Amino acid sequence: MINRDRLAELNQRELATFSKRNPKSLAAYEKADHLFGRVPMTWMNKKAGGFPVYFDRALGNRIWDIDGNEYIDFALGDTGAMAGHSNPVVVAAIEKRIKEQGGLTTMLPTEDAEWVAANLSERFGMAKWSFSLTATDANRWAIRLVRAITGKPKILFNAYCYHGSVDEALIVVGPDGEGMSRPGNVGSPVDVTETSRVAEFNDLEGLERQLKRGDVAAVLMEPALTNIGIVLPEPGYLQGVRELTRKYDTLLIIDETHTFSAGYGGMTKRDNLEPDVFVIGKAIAGGIPTGTYGLSAEFAAKVLARTDLDLVDMGGVGGTLAGNPLSVAAMRATLEHVLTESAFDKMIDLATYFTTGVNALFAKYELPWSINQLGTRAEYRFAKPYPITGTAAFESADAELEDFLHLYLANRGILLTPFHNMALMCPTTTRDDVDQHHEVFEAAISELVGA
Repeated sequence: MINRDRLAELNQRELATFSKRNPKSLAAYEKADHLFGRVPMTWMNKKAGGFPVYFDRALGNRIWDIDGNEYIDFALGDTGAMAGHSNPVVVAAIEKRIKEQGGLTTMLPTEDAEWVAANLSERFGMAKWSFSLTATDANRWAIRLVRAITGKPKILFNAYCYHGSVDEALIVVGPDGEGMSRPGNVGSPVDVTETSRVAEFNDLEGLERQLKRGDVAAVLMEPALTNIGIVLPEPGYLQGVRELTRKYDTLLIIDETHTFSAGYGGMTKRDNLEPDVFVIGKAIAGGIPTGTYGLSAEFAAKVLARTDLDLVDMGGVGGTLAGNPLSVAAMRATLEHVLTESAFDKMIDLATYFTTGVNALFAKYELPWSINQLGTRAEYRFAKPYPITGTAAFESADAELEDFLHLYLANRGILLTPFHNMALMCPTTTRDDVDQHHEVFEAAISELVGA
C-alpha cells in the first residue's frame, strides 16, 4: 500500500527539515572526532535523521536538545527512565547520598540493600538477590551459575531475544531449523552454536527438540520478546516452557529488564511464573545504572553449598562498583515511591489508550499493520496479524518506513524508541501527550498514503 517513490520524496523533505531544525546538534556531531563513530556508544548512531540530536536536559516525560527543541519522550531511555526523567524523589535520594552521606564507592553494604532485596522478593518472588551494574552483567553471572550447578555447557535462547551484549544470546534459528550466529554478530569468541541452542518463541515443539539433547543448563528468556517488536506469548506457552524445563532437568532464567512494563511485579507476578533465576535492570533505579539477579531458595541453597566455587574473590560478579551506595539508594527511592502499584495502574491505562488510538488509525486508513501492548508499553509492526515468533517479527521490519515515521515524529516534537517503534508511558505522561502523538502520527500516515 506504500508508494515507495512518495516515501522517498517525503523522507528527503523530513531530512531537510531535521537538518534545519538542529544546526547545533549537527555541528556537535561533525566535530566529535575523538569518539568512535562520533558518539559515546556506537548504538547512538541508530538515527533516522543522519545524525543524533544532542541532549541538553530532561524532566518527567520531556526532553530538550541543545537547539532548544522540546520533545514528548515516549522512548524513556528504552525503559531505563520508566520512572520519568529526574523524578524528584529519586533526585532527593541521590542528593542525600552525595551531599550528606558521601561514599559513592566503598565496597561496603548499606542497609538500603536489604530493603531493596525484600521489595524485589515481594514483587517477583525470588528468595535471594545480588546486584550488578547492568542486567547484561547479571545475565552473564546467571549463566555462569547455572553451568556450574548443572554441569551442562549450553544455554538456550529464543531467536531475536534481547539480553544485552551477552555473547551466548546472539543466536537465531537458521533455514534448517537449527541455530546459527545472528547476522552482524561482532567478534564472537567462539562459534555461538558451541555455547548455545535456540528455539523460536511460542514454539514448544522446537524447544523440546533442543532440550531432548540433554546438554542445556538453562533456558534464558524474556517472557515476551521486546527488542524485535513486542511478541506476546500464546496461551499456555509460558506454562509449557516451565513444564519442559522441569521434564528435561533444565533451569529457567527469566529476564524482565524490559517486560517489567507488564506491572508492579512484571509478568512473573502477573502470570505466576516460577523461574529459578530472575534478572532485571535499568528501570528499577530511576536512570542510575544498576542490575540485579534473584535466585529461588532451592537454587540459592545449591549454589552456597558448593564450597569449591569461589563466590567471594575473583568469582564474585559485578566489579568494584556493583551494589554501590548510590545505585542502591536510587533503587530504594524508585521502588518505594515511584514505580508503585497505583503508578503502574495509571501508566497501563494510558498505554491502553495509546494502543486503542493507534489501532483506530490503522483501521481508518486500512493499513495492514498491527500493534501489541505489554502493560505500560506498546509497539507497532508493519504486519497483520502481529508476528508470534522473533524471526517473523524481524522479517516484518521496514527500515525505510520506520525511519520516515521516526523522523516525521521527531520533527514535530515526539520521540519514539530509536531501535524500534516502541512507546512507553511514565508517571508524568498524560492523555494530552498521547493525543499529540496520535495527531502527528495520523498526519504522517495521511501524507504517506496520499489521503
